Amino acid sequence: MAQPKKQSSPRKTGLRRSHLRLKLARAVNRTSPVKVKTTKNETGKKAA
Repeated sequence: MAQPKKQSSPRKTGLRRSHLRLKLARAVNRTSPVKVKTTKNETGKKAA
């Protein structure tokens, strides 16, 4: 999935829209057999 654009002033926290992409990606992962990469920790291999 494409990365979200940042809103006008990049130094403020909370303006990056990646949280929206994450929300959608998790919704997709719940239902679809094709999984989408979310965060590094969520997507990584499960420990044996």
